[in-house]
Amino acid sequence: MAGRNGNSTPQTMRAALLMGIGGPEMLEIRHDVPVPRAGPGDVVVRVGACGLNNSDINTRVGWYSRSIHTATEESGYKDADLGDVGWSRKGLSFPRIQGSDVVGVVVEAGEGVSAALMGRRVMVDPCLRDRRRPDDLDLAGYLGSERDGGFAEYCAAPSENAYPISTDLPDVELAAFPCSWSTAEHMLQLANLRAGETVAVPGASGGVGSAAVQLAKLRGARVVAIAGASKLDQVRELGADHVVVRQAGGVTQEAVEANRGRFHVVADVVGGEDFGGWLEALRRGGRYVTSGAIAGPIVDLDLRTLYLKDLTLHGATVYHPRVFADLVGHIETGAVRAIVGGAYLLSDIHAAQQDFLTKRHVGKLVITL
Repeated sequence: MAGRNGNSTPQTMRAALLMGIGGPEMLEIRHDVPVPRAGPGDVVVRVGACGLNNSDINTRVGWYSRSIHTATEESGYKDADLGDVGWSRKGLSFPRIQGSDVVGVVVEAGEGVSAALMGRRVMVDPCLRDRRRPDDLDLAGYLGSERDGGFAEYCAAPSENAYPISTDLPDVELAAFPCSWSTAEHMLQLANLRAGETVAVPGASGGVGSAAVQLAKLRGARVVAIAGASKLDQVRELGADHVVVRQAGGVTQEAVEANRGRFHVVADVVGGEDFGGWLEALRRGGRYVTSGAIAGPIVDLDLRTLYLKDLTLHGATVYHPRVFADLVGHIETGAVRAIVGGAYLLSDIHAAQQDFLTKRHVGKLVITL
């Protein structure tokens, strides 16, 4: 087929197809997948790299289903309700190409798209909004979940989600930003973290957590980061004022002691049994924000803690486009740096997801095309 600028693209491409809910065997590397076309208002991007996220594993194993109450497991959930396994808590159609962290070059533009996007290097905002009702959160979706994503040589996306970017960073580093960093930026904007305030970041070695540490310091906040013992030095290098070893029981109190007082904000992607402790670790009028639950989604909430301390709880998923625009600005000015814990070929996606689950890395794992 021919793009708008006359450059031809192949009819078929390599892609990792998710064939259904289950273990890694549900991901198939194919070489005969049709290259997507640019519909009205869309662009086709030749993918240079695409980052891995918790959502890729969660979707494959069916963890988003309301019927699942445990932390993510690799084998998949036989009892997952297929009617709500998607990122938007709805059913998914298969096969599906996952991958939400798309970085590449625009090679085709659909009807109504500015010709200025042709040939531009772009970073794709993974949050999909309805064009007619962009503020309706119920109509939102995610690249790689409700629409095919970037674990492929080519990816189609709404043109308004393709942000031209001017940077010397290679694709593998740029692909560490879209999902995790926009999530972290969204969390801190929701919590209204301000200069001089204090924030605790559980899970600080992961993609979202490591981003939150840098973005919080960029705001002039004081950061206490929680991570595994082997990762403390790397997390400290991100700018954390104090680092606390992740451990079972007592970690919230240790964080408070390291901070010399309770926190204004807790930015959490871990959840699990420490949830109640983090609410106690907030000062009166504090703000708790979450975008994940890697330690488990079902938590104990003492409503007395919530109302007696005048706390505010935020869930962070669908964000305003300005969040991604702000992130692009941070990257272009060099205010933040990518943390890549490993890079893999598309053919090695099974190994990449297995390594992702071991959580031995700091930052993001990235698939290169």
